[in-house]
Amino acid sequence: MERYFSRRYLLVSGIINGEMKLYTIGTSRTSAELFFCRVVTSGAAALVDIRLRNTSSLTGWAKRDDLRYFTNSICRIPYRHELQFAPTAKLLDESRRPDCSWGSYERDFLALMAERKIEDTDRESLDGACLLCAEAAPQHCHRRLVVEYLAERWDGVEICHL
Repeated sequence: MERYFSRRYLLVSGIINGEMKLYTIGTSRTSAELFFCRVVTSGAAALVDIRLRNTSSLTGWAKRDDLRYFTNSICRIPYRHELQFAPTAKLLDESRRPDCSWGSYERDFLALMAERKIEDTDRESLDGACLLCAEAAPQHCHRRLVVEYLAERWDGVEICHL
């Protein structure tokens, strides 16, 4: 039986360009409307929440249960929470101290990712996924560290920060 696939499926799955695409997005300093417009127009295949604490948020619409509902209803893609990509409570709490530098956090977080061996994650489960955390911009955010860590260990990964 011959199968027909949409261009979105072919692009997200990497069949057209031979690449795996990983997206990232933050929930802070944006409206729900802009957030979900960015996810939908990106063509992301899933929204993967990599926050340690995803049930309390300064952004009211970005709590776990609301995100699950909105992602399914608006984006028509699955939502899931994956703690293997989140910092530990200790690391997160230490990062918020005024005497903690970004360089120190980055080094400790990357060591945690190596210890957890996140590169052993099923690659197909992340193909086309959009990794979500709270920070507005990726520069000082663990979502950037996760996708860059994976891109260094997996061939053909394209990163797109929404």
